Amino acid sequence: MSRGPPQTPPIGLQLGRTARVASLAFERELRAAGGSLATWQVLVLVRSRQWGTQSQLAEAMGITGATLTHHLNALETQGLVRRWREADDRRVQQVELTAGGVALFDRLRTAAASHDARLRSQLTEAETAQLAELLDKLRAGVGDQPAASD
Repeated sequence: MSRGPPQTPPIGLQLGRTARVASLAFERELRAAGGSLATWQVLVLVRSRQWGTQSQLAEAMGITGATLTHHLNALETQGLVRRWREADDRRVQQVELTAGGVALFDRLRTAAASHDARLRSQLTEAETAQLAELLDKLRAGVGDQPAASD
């Protein structure tokens, strides 16, 4: 028995297209605010202080230590972060935002909130909650993490 073409496009195709459109729109908003996705990710993590070492920061971003070093060098050159080594343990490097880094963080946070509002603009609160649950299930289906409702 032959099956006809699917009635709807494959979920992966729809998800990929939507993610691409949403990501490009987010990048545009961040660029208009003077940053980029990589800059935003680094600034958020540095500002949060929820990481320990530079290698943990790289892991939290999903990048290599060398790539993070490249990002931090660029941000330091732009005067957005300050780095120093601990006096007690020279292997430990600390990073903090400068006043310029805080100002850029604030602009990018506003852009991120604007983008999030645009993403939510066509959804009710219930639909937003349902979407979050469904996305968790999709991730679980490809083995990233267990679904929250399981």
